[in-house]
Amino acid sequence: MKKLISVILILVLSAVCCSCGIPLNNQRFSRSFYDYFDTVSTVTAYDTDEAQFNKHYDAFHNKLGEYHRLFDIYNEYEGINNIKTINDKAKDSPVKVDERIIELLEFGKEVFEISGGKTNICFGSVLSLWHTAQEEKKLPDENKLKEAAKHTDINDLVIDSENKTVFFKDKDLKLDVGAIAKGWVAKEICNWAQSELWNSAMLSLGGNICTFGYKESDGKSLWNVQIESPKQNDKNGVAVVKIKDMSVVTSGDYQRYFELDGKRYCHIINTDTLYPSEFMHSVSVLCKDSALADALSTTLFNMSIEEGKALIEKTDGTEAVWVDESYNTVYSSGFESFLI
Repeated sequence: MKKLISVILILVLSAVCCSCGIPLNNQRFSRSFYDYFDTVSTVTAYDTDEAQFNKHYDAFHNKLGEYHRLFDIYNEYEGINNIKTINDKAKDSPVKVDERIIELLEFGKEVFEISGGKTNICFGSVLSLWHTAQEEKKLPDENKLKEAAKHTDINDLVIDSENKTVFFKDKDLKLDVGAIAKGWVAKEICNWAQSELWNSAMLSLGGNICTFGYKESDGKSLWNVQIESPKQNDKNGVAVVKIKDMSVVTSGDYQRYFELDGKRYCHIINTDTLYPSEFMHSVSVLCKDSALADALSTTLFNMSIEEGKALIEKTDGTEAVWVDESYNTVYSSGFESFLI
């Protein structure tokens, strides 16, 4: 009877632990790569052994590659209608695309409403001029910017969800999903990885960090995430937060930029001025939805800290930290509860 009770207790405890998503007797592994989305990606996960982790990592890497090819605005791939295909052909007739592109673009329209137009996936005509400017290290012609801005109306993007097609009513419209794609992918692939690969992991896709499960097998240790400082040589970072099943996304002026006559021009363009935003050095958003966090970080970067705090306060489940022009740190009302 004692043996029977012991066996039952062990089975019950095992079931409880498994239902909580706690990895039992697993080891921690990590791999980094620079294959996709023009950024360094790192996956840290718990697995039974290195061989099993490598098997799961290969599946993860392949899945991320699928999203990269679908959302690429620069390159074509055989057998795929991606964002570049849409930009090239949707002005002539509806383009049939993968359902994941439809979902991303529909989310982009939602973000436009949430942001009051400050984050616009149809801003490609303007952004392409700034991409060229960064390569050539010279400012784009202002008249060309103003002309390009005439072709950024999100209502000219026609999405047919039933038939899975995309069409441009304006022949000069261009998509650029850079403000939302990595966050959306981080959300989707984390959900998939949690369902198919691991009980506990952290993905870093550039400035987009997504976590699920606990960082240890004790069932209580949260993931510690350091938010990078925009200040050069500041190894302490802006803050270190403890999270589980949440995301942290940062937008800033300190990684992708060019300098001209002593002035820095970052890659995030203000939809009102058509020039790089200058409100702050960085903003990081914390919430469960990595796609929303990515969209909000770009939106907040394009508005004053006061406006941004008001938006965060009315958006449930979100917190933010800003680094202003003088490198001062500003928190939203609930952000400090996540600090270590």
